[in-house]
Amino acid sequence: MSATHDTSYKRLFSCPEVVRDLLRGYVPEQWLKGADYATLTQVNASYVSATNKQRHDDMVWRIEVGGHWLWIYLILEFQSAPDPWMAIRIMQYVSLLAEQLAKERPRNELPEGRLPPILPIVLYNGRPEWREPVNVADCFLEPPTGMDEFRPALKYLLLDERRLQQHPLLEVRNFADAVFRMEASQRLQDVIAIAAALKELLQTPGQELLRRAFEQWIKALLRRRAPPTMIEEINTVRDIFEEFAMLSEQQETWFDHAIEQGVLQGQLAAENKMLTRQLAHRFGPLPEWAEARLRGADSVQLEAWIDAVLDAQSLTDVLGPASLQA
Repeated sequence: MSATHDTSYKRLFSCPEVVRDLLRGYVPEQWLKGADYATLTQVNASYVSATNKQRHDDMVWRIEVGGHWLWIYLILEFQSAPDPWMAIRIMQYVSLLAEQLAKERPRNELPEGRLPPILPIVLYNGRPEWREPVNVADCFLEPPTGMDEFRPALKYLLLDERRLQQHPLLEVRNFADAVFRMEASQRLQDVIAIAAALKELLQTPGQELLRRAFEQWIKALLRRRAPPTMIEEINTVRDIFEEFAMLSEQQETWFDHAIEQGVLQGQLAAENKMLTRQLAHRFGPLPEWAEARLRGADSVQLEAWIDAVLDAQSLTDVLGPASLQA
């Protein structure tokens, strides 16, 4: 994703209406029945890790449930491939949030002297299916007998956008549903239909900020899929909801081509990741020259290397000598 699309995407999920619909539509838990959505509030998430690297794609919200606060740690995962150590990262982020909450109030002011519950959510929009552990316990080997209770255990809720259960296209249920549908759309006419449904949802007075957030995000989505010759035309659109239907047949062609190219790039990234893991498992951490060669390979070359791994005795048996010109 481009930085512009990342920014517009985060701006969408900085709107309480979108987060509300995310919870209502995709968090299958009984506690939601007692949630007071009027209390949904984004809070400061500026605390940093020990390495002083703040994650700008993380958002923290809180909502009152049954008279008590529940905290939501929302991670927007923009990577093209799943992160095998996401559960480890979640453990760190939740720990940092808990530490911050403990600093803010004395223990005797906390309900029952304990911290509020925290719900970690990972919103992933990459093309390869997410098959990595959602519980940190599964990142560790089985411990010796009698030590299982000491193995870390913390789950996060994974929302894999492209594989969420969707209703028929014309039944766009809410703002979060519209985001996921448009992100995964394969045809321009589907995007236009979703935009029309969104326009209806945004008719309520007082939604000007939300409407602008959607306009910026949709424009960023189109720019990401458009050829350079179309960028300026997209930038000049004043009201994306009013002018969407005016897109020409030629524009639909480039949109569909961009979808095809995106699928191919996603497949290439998945093959690259699989081969990298296989090589590291067999021959240890990869040197820089090997990583560079993998990055520059096309699908045909990657498939040949994947086959070669089966019988190879060394890294150079697969990728060739380090001195080989890329």
